Amino acid sequence: MKKYFWILFLVGIHCNMPTKIISKANLPQQYIVVLGIAQDAGYPHPHCDKVCCASVAQGKAIKKRVTCLGLVDKATNQVFMIEATPDFTEQERVLRTHLSDAAQPINGILLTHAHIGHYTGLMYLGREAIGAKEMPVFAMPKMKSFLEINAPWSQLVSLKNIKLMPLASDSTIQLSKNIQIKPIMVPHRDEFSETVGYIISTHQKKVLFIPDIDKWSKWQRDIIKEVGMVDDALLDATFYQNGEIPNRNMSEIPHPFMEETIRLFEKSVEKSKIKFIHFNHTNPCLRQTPARQSVINQGFSICEEGEIIQL
Repeated sequence: MKKYFWILFLVGIHCNMPTKIISKANLPQQYIVVLGIAQDAGYPHPHCDKVCCASVAQGKAIKKRVTCLGLVDKATNQVFMIEATPDFTEQERVLRTHLSDAAQPINGILLTHAHIGHYTGLMYLGREAIGAKEMPVFAMPKMKSFLEINAPWSQLVSLKNIKLMPLASDSTIQLSKNIQIKPIMVPHRDEFSETVGYIISTHQKKVLFIPDIDKWSKWQRDIIKEVGMVDDALLDATFYQNGEIPNRNMSEIPHPFMEETIRLFEKSVEKSKIKFIHFNHTNPCLRQTPARQSVINQGFSICEEGEIIQL
């Protein structure tokens, strides 16, 4: 099916890819809204005074929120969030603007794993903040147990601020009448929980979302084949290349370098489906750099906050 990508004017994010600016009234019936694209600690990064982060203070780069997706079904007036990030307050507010009544609560949150940028936003559902009433939180078994056993998350469960909804790998659930989602296990430093990506689908389209994985070679699945089975793939772009963090053994924080993913797909017709997401503050593709332009020139895309991806 022909693909369409939009940027919402109401989000106020500038995009460097060709886009079509449309009003909310002309949005598709089901879509993804990109609510953040940065690695867990955001951009600028805490305690970073280097050029990469100083560029924001100098007005040469734009602040980026932590990676998060909103799923919208206009036909049923439902919205769901994938990841509960440290930027939850702003991201939840933006997502609610996609409801017919922005005062309504969102309909649920789906988690990928227990690293700080992916679940700690749940704290805003507690009694000190929203005081949510049984907000559905979808989680895999180890992630579910982690939240049930460990404070302060266990208080969210005991006070019924959240209602944990169990997920199973490779088992599809119906989020709304028109949107389905399937978690798929991926290898990734699973200190506290397992890690999953998601296949988001409607009757028209499928989108693969893998914000975190160690290396494609460590996965039991073939990433090229997996991308071939979907219409769009939002993939881990934490680091651009090896050596990006000086004086640090990057094997301790394994991710597929963007250069590795690009080489893997350089001769594949599937590369046009790939949209990179989850950028560390050191990744030059967060800013207007030759590296970023090179990625685009080679036929890949870079996710932008506020971007709309039709489902």
